[in-house]
Amino acid sequence: MNSRQQQLAAFDRLLTIMDELREQCPWDKKQTMETLRHLTIEETYELGDAILENDLDEVKGELGDLLLHIVFYAKIGSETNDFDIADVTNQICEKLISRHPHIYGDVEVADEEEVKRNWESLKLKEGKTSVLQGVPKSLPALVKANRIQDKVAGVGFDWEKPEQVFEKLQEELGELQVEVAANDQEKMEAEFGDVLFSMINYARFLKIDPENALERTNKKFIKRFQYLEKKAKSLDKELKDMTLEEMDIFWEEAKAI
Repeated sequence: MNSRQQQLAAFDRLLTIMDELREQCPWDKKQTMETLRHLTIEETYELGDAILENDLDEVKGELGDLLLHIVFYAKIGSETNDFDIADVTNQICEKLISRHPHIYGDVEVADEEEVKRNWESLKLKEGKTSVLQGVPKSLPALVKANRIQDKVAGVGFDWEKPEQVFEKLQEELGELQVEVAANDQEKMEAEFGDVLFSMINYARFLKIDPENALERTNKKFIKRFQYLEKKAKSLDKELKDMTLEEMDIFWEEAKAI
């Protein structure tokens, strides 16, 4: 591992390169925070993929890409005299210190859950009017639901046991079935949303990240379906011409791999 001095030297090198690119590269010179935004989101998802694949070399590369974006935004901010990388770094340092009074003050905590409750309380003292104020509006719905539940739990609005959440999930499933039987599309959608929300809440109690769990299932399904496609091709067949029974044989083979 690199020493602290080597780490600081590497970061200084990145800042120097960013300065040079901003001054000399036609593409880098044209970029704004708005043009970088969608690229940053893409890089974040690529990092998420690398983490799920447990590809640490890829994680290292994607972290570098994200770090470049942070430095890029700070460079743009410095050009308008709004902020620079030192302001960005100092602000997060001050936030971390103020939100960890059990480390930098005289507050005592019993466990991780108490740390989370203190974190949300401190944010309200900083001027936020709601614990949900920090949930980005543009988050995907599944991720947003998880963050909403996590945040309200941080101030004590929560179930006590996983069994209670599971009972609520069963209740919501029953209500969905009622609307399915009535064939009311609008109410079916509303109840289906409640079921998903309850499922995500149950996952939280089981200490499962629902986004990660679903993405792992997506990847598993893609792998198995592509195996099915490959097998069909080896037989000079189209999937649409195969029976479900024929496809199921290859599907079971894929599950065994």
